[in-house]
Amino acid sequence: MSLLVALIASCKKDENKVYYEGGTNPVLTSSVTTSALPLAFGNKDKEALVLSWTNPDYKMNTGISSQDVSYQVEIDTTGSNFTSNKKQTVAISKELSKSFLVSEFNGYLLNQLQLVPGMSHNIELRLRSSLINSSAILYSNVLKYTVTPYAIPPVVAPPTDGTLWLTGDATVSGYANPLGTPYDVSQKFTRVSNTLYELTVNFKGGGAYKLIQKQGDWSTQYHMLTGGAWDGGDFELKDSDPGFPGPAAAGQYKISVDFQRGKYAVTKL
Repeated sequence: MSLLVALIASCKKDENKVYYEGGTNPVLTSSVTTSALPLAFGNKDKEALVLSWTNPDYKMNTGISSQDVSYQVEIDTTGSNFTSNKKQTVAISKELSKSFLVSEFNGYLLNQLQLVPGMSHNIELRLRSSLINSSAILYSNVLKYTVTPYAIPPVVAPPTDGTLWLTGDATVSGYANPLGTPYDVSQKFTRVSNTLYELTVNFKGGGAYKLIQKQGDWSTQYHMLTGGAWDGGDFELKDSDPGFPGPAAAGQYKISVDFQRGKYAVTKL
């Protein structure tokens, strides 16, 4: 009798289990049906495009799923197969469409994908749907566009004379301003573009540094915003602390200062 009761209880427990039986890949469509997605500063407050998609109809063994479906629009450059670390992901809850302003979409291209303004680029878009805890992932078809992002005012004003130097006790030069020979050359940034400066430099390990526009002048320096770290963060144009922290380990590093986005990045070579 005890064994029979246990078997009946076990059968009832199995009957109550809910199983995922599948869904239908959403179909993604766009209000822009041409191959080129027009973007212009004069239209920045207008609608760039509207993406719409079909319901993936997630099914359980008990019927249609009652769980909320989460959606993500993924935007990446063609050829990256949506695996780039610069991929833009836009989270959407429940809705079956998303409207993008011109300024919003252009911002994704400049700030996240880091595309060069004024140049033509090929991008791809797709939709990712999932249930709770990112389970039961389904992907839509891929839409392809040619885009030319427009330049916007940089977050931080770049050097007025196109020059930038590093000085501080994170390097052997110390906090010298002006920098003497050879540091006036070895610690001078290369101007890659109007808003991007790069420098390869040897750090001692520890210490800090500052960025100056003019030799012998502290009043036009840049400093790190609170929350930054040795390998990256935000900065602004201001004559004050804190300085940029040097990496703990000595070695050769590359520093990129992006005035367009107001961000700096440091990588060990």
